[in-house]
Amino acid sequence: MKPAEEYILNQPEPYRSMLFNLQIIIESQIPEVELLYKWKIPFYYYKGKPFCYFNASHKRYYVDLGIVKGFQLTIHQDKLISEKRSVMKSLRYYSDDEIDSAVLLEILQELIKHY
Repeated sequence: MKPAEEYILNQPEPYRSMLFNLQIIIESQIPEVELLYKWKIPFYYYKGKPFCYFNASHKRYYVDLGIVKGFQLTIHQDKLISEKRSVMKSLRYYSDDEIDSAVLLEILQELIKHY
């Protein structure tokens, strides 16, 4: 098993369900992405470049879908969190029910245009 997949499988609930849900959405929308394990977290690469990553924050009770070129996105700015980051932005989820697949798909569609 790959380390990135192991990271996801070893997460307690509800993190594991959120990560699986995000993984399914991303990989079904963009089959060309490659899931690697970088900086101790699952990191998607697209066309050989960092694309987005998963980070389960147990201390703060959320899952971040970090978006590498998030600052270049023009849609759904109200849903993207920057937290003093100048390049990265993220979608933050506290439960599986909060994952809005329509918003995520629109963001992914715009994001791939920047690669």
